[in-house]
Amino acid sequence: MTIWSEYPMLKDHSSHAILPCRDIAIAKAFYTQTLGLPLAADHGEVFLLRTGTTLLNVYRSDFAGTNQANAVVFDVHDDLKTIAADLRAKGVRLEEYPGGFDRVEDGVHILGDFRAIWFKDPDGNILHANSGG
Repeated sequence: MTIWSEYPMLKDHSSHAILPCRDIAIAKAFYTQTLGLPLAADHGEVFLLRTGTTLLNVYRSDFAGTNQANAVVFDVHDDLKTIAADLRAKGVRLEEYPGGFDRVEDGVHILGDFRAIWFKDPDGNILHANSGG
């Protein structure tokens, strides 16, 4: 009898988020300059960014901008309020989705101890950061 746990499974391997973009130069400027993510590799139509212990892959695609759901979440712990203020200062609009939250203050959604922000990259990919809670 074969037991599925005997085979290599994805649970044993790291994963990385991947995002489409229409214009590599615009996306690279947003992620490296606006968000401050260090460039880990650049392969022309694909580039990789370091985010903590993982990588964020960004690639050129004609389908960029078609996703209307969350694409990436960053667990930022106690840095959320500072990150939100920094993004606002750089002209990044914090999205507001007040349903299910106690309140929204300066783009920061609050529900008990949980804090979260949402913002979009130049292609409309929805990025999310939260402080847990």
